[in-house]
Amino acid sequence: MRSIYPVLRYPDVRAAVDFLRSAFGLTVHEVHEGPDGTIRHAQLGHGDDLVMVGPGPAPASRPADDDYRVYLAVDDVDAHHERARAAGAEIVRAPFDTDYGSRDYAARDVAGMVWSFGTYRP
Repeated sequence: MRSIYPVLRYPDVRAAVDFLRSAFGLTVHEVHEGPDGTIRHAQLGHGDDLVMVGPGPAPASRPADDDYRVYLAVDDVDAHHERARAAGAEIVRAPFDTDYGSRDYAARDVAGMVWSFGTYRP
């Protein structure tokens, strides 16, 4: 049973959902629209895990390249990196090997938040 759900806010939730699907490979689990057709809440999946997204302002300032908001464990970092790059994600750190045995990279999403991806699974 899950008990921790990251919640991310975006000025344009629909654009964020589309980007997170195409660039980072998340799947749509659930979408709730308001009467005007805008997305008020969405749940996106990766394996058995979920992240919730909803409307809100962009970050007040552009986070530093190493100011990760979300870490997502993936099996093939290089393939994931290529998918994100091809979808237009800003790569802030190309794939690299860590001293603790993980292979990682980092990219910005459409709101400028930094996501980190790697093979490390706690």
